[in-house]
Amino acid sequence: MPFVTLDCDKCIEERGRHTYITDKKNPVIPVCNVRTVPGDMTERGCAFAGARGVVGGPVKDVIQIVHGPVGCAYYTWSSRRHLSDSEFHRKYCFSTDMQEKDIVFGGEKKLYNAIIEANQEFPEAKAVFIYATCPTALIGDDLEAVAKKASKAIGKPVIAFNSPGFCGVSQSKGHHIANHTIFEKIVGTKELEDPTPYDVNIIGEYNIDGDYWVLEKLFTKIGLRIITAFTGNASYDNLCKMHHAKLNIVHCQRSATYIARLMKEKYGTPFIRVTLFGITETINSLREIGEFFGIQKKVEEVIEEELESIMPRLQFYREKLRGKRAMIYVGAPRVWHWIPLMRDLGIEVVACATTFGHEDDYEKINARADDGVLVIDNPNELELEEVIQKYKPDIFLTGLKEKYLAHKLGVPSLNSHSYENGPYVAFEGLVNFARDLYKSLYAPVWNFIGERWSAKWQPNWLTL
Repeated sequence: MPFVTLDCDKCIEERGRHTYITDKKNPVIPVCNVRTVPGDMTERGCAFAGARGVVGGPVKDVIQIVHGPVGCAYYTWSSRRHLSDSEFHRKYCFSTDMQEKDIVFGGEKKLYNAIIEANQEFPEAKAVFIYATCPTALIGDDLEAVAKKASKAIGKPVIAFNSPGFCGVSQSKGHHIANHTIFEKIVGTKELEDPTPYDVNIIGEYNIDGDYWVLEKLFTKIGLRIITAFTGNASYDNLCKMHHAKLNIVHCQRSATYIARLMKEKYGTPFIRVTLFGITETINSLREIGEFFGIQKKVEEVIEEELESIMPRLQFYREKLRGKRAMIYVGAPRVWHWIPLMRDLGIEVVACATTFGHEDDYEKINARADDGVLVIDNPNELELEEVIQKYKPDIFLTGLKEKYLAHKLGVPSLNSHSYENGPYVAFEGLVNFARDLYKSLYAPVWNFIGERWSAKWQPNWLTL
């Protein structure tokens, strides 16, 4: 059977259905997108994090108010590298700073006053986004009513995101709530003044460390105009006008595909799913886009130009990275996005995991991964430690908090959540990605710990 139970999970039998070995002749889908087993120390984030941190946060010209304790708001303050060309974006942190007395007597008045005050301080903002958190949702504060009242007072849209942390099994629920809120309340509310036959949207692109700007430059070269990304570096007005696009290009396909489906149902906008990481998948995606618009010749010219630009620099890194082994652990789609990318660099993926993957994510992992790859749904720290020790990756591609586990085990890591020094997308980004992998793997510090996987070696921290 492809399902396996790790040694650390023998006391939690349910975890055995979350872990498997890829086998194309006998593919399986793990139990996924379900509540974490009690007692299992999950690495997941909450639904609030998905709404505020991933989807709403990148919108660059709105006031983002977290209605809850200041700790929830502090999490959002420049914590993710959703870059923008706005001096206002990510510079300020807005919170109602709920205290115990507010929980007892209610926080609606405090939220209303916060909206009025924030708008007075920053009148240039195009709108106000307000987010529920666990405490304010539990006491029943009516964000929709406050938003309606405040919108009339300030004369601009106030959008409520009712996605408290507990409302879903992971941050994925927050993605869906925020996406649907933007679709229902923002998209289609303004008209595009100068439509062209080559207008597109990029759905599920959040401009992590500048990814969107690379894609904007690339798409401009092949003759397309991006109305907006959903939601990286997005302005409020452009989100309003995105229903005029001739094509929706869906990149992060976990929580954005259904928005593209809704736009097709309501506005008739066709969409295609793409992967714009790595050489192979980027070329395939550009050719599909080119075929849709009938600009195949221009696309081929741009592909040739891009390859000519990066190959001399990329070749050095390929030689240094060829034959290395990697483990990938990120949210969900980037796992299967990056498996072909690693193959482009000559790196073998030996294990991977997702925090909030759904069934279709694991279907894509199964299709893209080689046989024999260990896959874990919603791993905990003990599972990650065991897999690193058993599968002996040369590098661990993961987020900020998990990197310390890898380092204690003597394994280099790469920040795959918000990048080391991106952008990482498309041709230009692949060189940056390869460079950062090389820098992590060949950092001199690893010379001081000996052979990581020798029988006598143990992490230095065990001997302190």
